[in-house]
Amino acid sequence: MTATSSKAAPHRKNAARRTEPSASPYQQRTSQKDNPTQLLIKQAVDYLIQQLEAGHSDTLAAYLRTMARFHNYSFGNILQIARQCPTATRVAGYGAWKQLGRFVKRGEKGIQILAPVTGFRRKKDDTDEVSEGKRQPVLIGFRTAFVFDYEQTEGVDLPELNHAITGDVGGNRDRLLAFLSHQNIALEFNERIAPALGVSYGGKIALLPGQSKAQEFTTLVHETAHELLHKAERRTFTTATVRETEAEAVAFIVGQAVGLEMGSASSDYIQLYHGNASLLAESLEVIQRTASIILRALRVEDEAVEFAAAS
Repeated sequence: MTATSSKAAPHRKNAARRTEPSASPYQQRTSQKDNPTQLLIKQAVDYLIQQLEAGHSDTLAAYLRTMARFHNYSFGNILQIARQCPTATRVAGYGAWKQLGRFVKRGEKGIQILAPVTGFRRKKDDTDEVSEGKRQPVLIGFRTAFVFDYEQTEGVDLPELNHAITGDVGGNRDRLLAFLSHQNIALEFNERIAPALGVSYGGKIALLPGQSKAQEFTTLVHETAHELLHKAERRTFTTATVRETEAEAVAFIVGQAVGLEMGSASSDYIQLYHGNASLLAESLEVIQRTASIILRALRVEDEAVEFAAAS
């Protein structure tokens, strides 16, 4: 929850203009046919919107869970995995699974993603004396690649990942507090903010004392998301409803990634968007990016086998 402001009405007015499809920078980006990443995102978001309009609100929850599992992947590939295999937990290319002693089951269809292609570009002023050791590889483009989920394979069992902390925040609370300190964001406990569990003031977060450790952690993540997302310009272009939804979605992703049981609240998120496809598309991207920043600060590793391309 963010602190209230006397300028809320003008903010809502600006946000209304922002959400018109013709004014969306997201749609302007996806109109570029030579950008395969943005086309990938558009296809996945279009599918999500179709599912939501058909009443399948659990599709959004599946997208958020995928963001939690694969937060180190690019935004476009996260959406592709969620669209094609929403139950995926660990993905790798055919060759990578083979090296781990597992093999793709006969008849299984791969999950299509985009893999980066890197190489060396020779400049016109380069001479033969320039050694390759001084030249850094650059991104040349992307190629289609296929990965497979663990359930699509069979063979040697993978070792259990011991960093999962179901129901226990472990050392993540202390790491999150260190991150807030590094960001110059103060923290206090204040009973007067009730019934709110937390409030973001811009440079300071207040939490309601007496919460369980798991609830306190997710509340702190929620307010941290406000601090990272909803100050300055972005606050002007979003409504209070959107800001609360984005922050709660970030808390859901981070909570899932550290092993907390987050319940089913995410299935209700779409109701807060009122079917605005353009706004939803932009929100998903900032949600994933913000959750990734927090998870990197917590040093949480993906539970997926991290092979982004087929071997």
